[in-house]
Amino acid sequence: MSKFTILLGGDLIRTPLLDRQVKGTRVIAADAGMSHAGTLSLTPELWVGDFDSVPADLPDELAAVPRQMFPAEKDKTDGELAIAAALERGATSLVLAGAFGGKRTDHAFLHLALSVRLAEAGVKVLLTSGAQEGVPLLPGKACFDYADGMLFSILGFSDLAGLTVTGAKWPLNHVEVAFGSSLTISNEVKGRLEIALGSGRALLLAHPFPLPES
Repeated sequence: MSKFTILLGGDLIRTPLLDRQVKGTRVIAADAGMSHAGTLSLTPELWVGDFDSVPADLPDELAAVPRQMFPAEKDKTDGELAIAAALERGATSLVLAGAFGGKRTDHAFLHLALSVRLAEAGVKVLLTSGAQEGVPLLPGKACFDYADGMLFSILGFSDLAGLTVTGAKWPLNHVEVAFGSSLTISNEVKGRLEIALGSGRALLLAHPFPLPES
């Protein structure tokens, strides 16, 4: 398995779990995502984008990272271009770090939707901000090792059928969930979380390191 970390421009905090997830991976930064390289003590092998959001005062080793430049007027985001570069280099597993939040909700939505499409193509994907992480859910069964009491939601990208959730405070047994329903929002882990899906597209959004409320 060839595992890459893609540094995106959304929110990111460093956690021990995130350190383990990116350890030993190859790294590509997407434009402003380079700001996370110092946070995670990573040096990317490539920096992709139109460079309209270059972080100020980069250390020399990050400023010297090879760049793949694109025009500002293009038909793909810097993040999608960085992901494409990783796939061209043989990536079979991706950690999308900085995939949530930030100034661009449209980019965050793209990362969620694109992760599902990548999963359908056989690429393993983890989206993370350090505080939250997302895993695409496709038809079949998936198991997760999360602590009891951890908050999670299942975000549907279509109507869902045959959805079964066990190891949760509010289990579900072979239910149908309409696209846009809030039925699968704000559940809690209780035991070993297992999710089975008959048909549809979804994403598990988990909160392993919830931030304190302001």
